[in-house]
Amino acid sequence: MTDDTFLNGVADALAALPAVEGVALGGSRAQGTAGADSDWDLAIYYRGAFDPDHLRAIGWEGEVSAIGGWGGGVFNGGAWLTIEGRRVDVHYRDLDVAEAEIARAQRGEFDVEPLMFHLAGIPTYLIVAELALGRTLRGEVPAVDDYPAALRRSAAARWSQMAELTLGYAAANHAPRGMVTQCVGSIAIAACQFAHAVLAAEGTWTTNDKRLLHAAGLQEIDAVIAAAGDDALAEAVARAGALARARLESATARIAGGTDAA
Repeated sequence: MTDDTFLNGVADALAALPAVEGVALGGSRAQGTAGADSDWDLAIYYRGAFDPDHLRAIGWEGEVSAIGGWGGGVFNGGAWLTIEGRRVDVHYRDLDVAEAEIARAQRGEFDVEPLMFHLAGIPTYLIVAELALGRTLRGEVPAVDDYPAALRRSAAARWSQMAELTLGYAAANHAPRGMVTQCVGSIAIAACQFAHAVLAAEGTWTTNDKRLLHAAGLQEIDAVIAAAGDDALAEAVARAGALARARLESATARIAGGTDAA
């Protein structure tokens, strides 16, 4: 079975579920960066009440969560499936929530929510990024064009502030006590926070942590963490901060003072 035949069949089945108004392809498959073993990320956009039992009834192998089963918030559940030998993730997307987050993003507003596998949590505008980067397969989903100028400024400022606080706490409390795990964890979290700040400043959408540091040009922090040891914790915290600040300064240069409205 070809990929196109497979995708069309899955999209048809998802689009036929009650309350579903649109189906979109996301992730590396939508962006043209997938490898042979990449999974398939699909989102079902529903209006009103969606019942996961309808998805379970299709009979695909795997785990189907309840609404809110992934912790609630904007990422409110989904399924990890195997269909025709292919790994498929299906994400629940409430259209009312998506439309509200698009409006908030236009105003430069967002929250940060915890989500498994995302070290620094996720910004609620991540579902807006999905719409910007994804490909609609069936029905209709909200259209997202450019990265909002207000969000570029607010997200860059907020993420960088969180990163500075994270590193500052590690430098003042963890490093002097030789707390290796806490220091390394703080550097990792702050690196992700700085990466979100850089990408926001540049107006670049991102949807997950897998290549977050690379996308933001902060992969050098890998070497900082690899070299960290009990005798070099304070230096590692300082080096990671210096690398990230230099990259962020370059990214924010064009929007300093609100001069870049792109």
